[in-house]
Amino acid sequence: MKSVIQKVAGFAGVSVAVAAMSVTGASAAHAESPTQGCPYPYVCFYVDNDALLAGTPISKYKDVTSSYQTVTPRPHYGVLNTRNDDVVYLRLQSGGSICLSPNSQTVFANAYVVTGIRISSSSTC
Repeated sequence: MKSVIQKVAGFAGVSVAVAAMSVTGASAAHAESPTQGCPYPYVCFYVDNDALLAGTPISKYKDVTSSYQTVTPRPHYGVLNTRNDDVVYLRLQSGGSICLSPNSQTVFANAYVVTGIRISSSSTC
């Protein structure tokens, strides 16, 4: 499924900021600075690159769940996981799912439709 996802330069700055938070040993117990409009401990969705650059996510999720939460089906450009220890599973309308590691992001190359999100307390995919 990784072939349908393309990492792009739009998230390069986000990676540096998220990595910097990890390296500095920022505690999960306190609020951290928002990254691209997505504060810790959220997982944010962006409709396009302009929304990403402006820091205006279209939706945010933070609850660990045992099943998928419904996401309004629409093409999503990017997803950012600011959580330090939790993976995120994204259910695709076309079938299958994608796992995002803690402090990571993905950009969908061909506007895939995400229909669900499950935040897991597991630290690995």
